[in-house]
Amino acid sequence: MTEHSTTPRPSTGIDISALALFGQQPIGRIPVLDVEPVVDAGARPTKSVVHELFTVSATVFREGHDAVNATVVLTDPDDVEHRVPMTLVNPGLGHWQTTVFADREGVWSFRVEGWSDPYATWLHDGTIKVQAGVDVELMLEEGARVLERALDEIERPDTHRAVLEEAITRLRSSALPVAERLHAGSDDRVRQVLAHAPLRDMVTPSRDYPWWVERRRALTGAWYEIFPRSEGATQDPTTGLWTTGTFRTAAERLPGIAAMGFDVVYLTPVHPIGRTNRKGRNNTLEAQELDPGSPYAIGAAEGGHDALHPDLGGWDDFDAFVARARTEGLEVALDLALQASPDHPWATEHPEFFTTRADGTIAYAENPPKKYQDIYPLNFDNAPETVYAEVRRVVQVWIDHGVSIFRVDNPHTKPVEFWQWLIADVAVDHPEVIWLSEAFTKPMMMRTLAKVGFQQSYTYYAWRNTAAELREYVTELATETAHYMRPSFWPTTHDILTPYMQTGGTTAHLVRAALAATLVPTYGIYAGYEHVEHVNRPGAEEHVDNEKYEYKDRRWGQHVEGREDLSGWLRMLNRVRAEHPSLHWLRNITFHQAEDENILVFSKHGGGAHDGSDRDTVLVVANLDPHQVRPTRLHLSMPDLGLGLGWGDRFVAHDLVTGQRWVWDDSPFVRLGPGYGEEPVHIIHVTRS
Repeated sequence: MTEHSTTPRPSTGIDISALALFGQQPIGRIPVLDVEPVVDAGARPTKSVVHELFTVSATVFREGHDAVNATVVLTDPDDVEHRVPMTLVNPGLGHWQTTVFADREGVWSFRVEGWSDPYATWLHDGTIKVQAGVDVELMLEEGARVLERALDEIERPDTHRAVLEEAITRLRSSALPVAERLHAGSDDRVRQVLAHAPLRDMVTPSRDYPWWVERRRALTGAWYEIFPRSEGATQDPTTGLWTTGTFRTAAERLPGIAAMGFDVVYLTPVHPIGRTNRKGRNNTLEAQELDPGSPYAIGAAEGGHDALHPDLGGWDDFDAFVARARTEGLEVALDLALQASPDHPWATEHPEFFTTRADGTIAYAENPPKKYQDIYPLNFDNAPETVYAEVRRVVQVWIDHGVSIFRVDNPHTKPVEFWQWLIADVAVDHPEVIWLSEAFTKPMMMRTLAKVGFQQSYTYYAWRNTAAELREYVTELATETAHYMRPSFWPTTHDILTPYMQTGGTTAHLVRAALAATLVPTYGIYAGYEHVEHVNRPGAEEHVDNEKYEYKDRRWGQHVEGREDLSGWLRMLNRVRAEHPSLHWLRNITFHQAEDENILVFSKHGGGAHDGSDRDTVLVVANLDPHQVRPTRLHLSMPDLGLGLGWGDRFVAHDLVTGQRWVWDDSPFVRLGPGYGEEPVHIIHVTRS
């Protein structure tokens, strides 16, 4: 990023107040239009993480035939400006673009400046006229004067000044041949000097657009979800009674999670659970005496959202869990579920937090046809100042105990303006905190939650199963919404088990984990995935004997006859992600073609600055049919693989799943899965040799 002085456009002094009568803003001397990427016309910030490359574009043009040029100006958190030249990529449409990135976190801004380019104008006109023998001396003198301005008006290093001084002298030297004098003004060294710090006339800026730059975890990470009460839980084989897991026993699971290569351990709610209307196994309305209840029915006599379930342990135990996670290289994410059981202290201390029905009862939560009789949703309109302040206090409790990420349950059922306020208020003192939106809802709500602050968003990935669906959806995520919404792909969750996962068995679990881990930079796995838990509760797209309503003892590390163990597969995926920086980015995906529509083919190349991704290419080929082997021929776009590959080239395809190597061209033949031995996915590291 090159810095240099700017020659501002002087005011015309013309009264432009009449424009306001017609709702117009001044267009400026050099029109600068259609700046992208911009969120809601600049009302909300464009987002990126440190070193994330993205394209800034604009339409810049002017009247007549004089040359025009454009620059992106990046303003960093210290209010220092950095200028990046733009390239004209479509002269007929005046479309300019360039690639930018930020080298540190904070609140940045950017704008596009259009400007008249006197040197480029002279270079074009002078070359034509001098070579045609028209106004030769006049054109050479005008070239010298342009270079004199470039010398006098812009501070330059001595070596650059010497280049311009020599060019000026030679342009005016009548002792030299005309062609040599012209060449002196158009020499590559002169062009490079002026490209580094151009002479700019009539500089016309767009408005400054906000740009929020965050830490890398906001874009890239591998999550692993657990119910803490299940980690270390055991069941007496004689009585059937359970002994709950605790924070101390859950901490013993952390090395295994870290060994699989995950970055984030996500905890479902850890608060006291209400007794009133407690749900029993499989969401039944009649809970047995020892049923633990849903951790989403938050609040009991022991406390609410700022308290720990006594079965799990005390604050010393929670702090020890967080410390152990950090030792293992894991961040802790906590579920923030803003709802209350009828036993929550808020129900008596703050009845204004809830909606009271005509019969005097508090309304419980519903998502027809689903009913949640064990929880009350919050009402943010009865006493907004009080409820806002209380939630902010609760969030701070967990930040103070080492939680750096919040997975927010059903944020689309709360006011968007609340989230905008909360996330911004937390970011003032804790910009490192990341918010994941669990909003499986209409696109406008999902997008708006991302626009107002959520760094990550659950997506429709679980329901996009065909190659055409995945290509269309991921293209949208990587282009249309990438500058404000970052996707998190989960094959299953504790709430979601799609028909594809129910019927696809082991192969479906292999494929969907591999795609989630490679299509986008952040993905997540819900505990039990390794064991291919794929039986649904009848009539529902969720697991039978759901962990929301009971304990689970998955007997980690023990061999169980007939039970699958995909932990090695997950370890392989996370190792590949760690070793290949092209998989750390979102906007760098290219889809290729396969003759069999059941085969999805895509590549990731480059995408991030200074992390080696510009030299890294990963090509993924996946069989989406979990039931039969699919042989097919691929058709690869060789230039999009990067590394300087052309259409006639061959490359070495190193399969990171099996370790095999092949030499491929642009139309290799493949044969994929299902199952082990004939893997359903190739994850190829592309190299020239």
